[in-house]
Amino acid sequence: MEDNIYLIVGLGNPGKNYVETRHNVGYGVIDILAEKYSINMKKEKFKSFCGQINMFGKKCVFLKPLTYMNLSGEAVIDAVNYFKIKPENIIVVLDDIDIPFGTVRIKKKGSAGTHNGLRSIIYHLETENFPRVRISVGKCPDYMDLKDFVLSRFSSSEEKILKKELEIATDAVEEIIKSDVDKTMCKYNGMCIEE
Repeated sequence: MEDNIYLIVGLGNPGKNYVETRHNVGYGVIDILAEKYSINMKKEKFKSFCGQINMFGKKCVFLKPLTYMNLSGEAVIDAVNYFKIKPENIIVVLDDIDIPFGTVRIKKKGSAGTHNGLRSIIYHLETENFPRVRISVGKCPDYMDLKDFVLSRFSSSEEKILKKELEIATDAVEEIIKSDVDKTMCKYNGMCIEE
């Protein structure tokens, strides 16, 4: 297993129908990083759009899986096996309906909760021991089906908060690569964006 290789996976669904939906905030963070560091994400490999650069002296591979959310693990395991990446160097960026809107949570490990993309990754990796950056997308209203909610788009007032969440999540990914997960958790887990 390689110590100096990181895999950064932004979860989402491919295709125009899903652009800017709640389920695609993971893609959003990869897009911000790609723009910031001029990462070419057009190459298709590992059932994903894939790019790689060196960041902070470490080789970083970026994935936007094209498998659709529920099969995200298929893309992740392909890249992990190819590069021999250890679980603690896999950073998964995803949407979260269980934390208050306006917050980003970094977790070192843990179960999938209600998230099918995370469940697929845990199934294929056969471990829960990988860091994740969870971006709140709001709470599903009682009158809405969860599937419809995560595939819905943000209101204009929500978008302002989301923009800040995505910035924090991007900073958190950089911090994990630069230092470590524990320091990143201390730095970002108490933050809450005010409306």
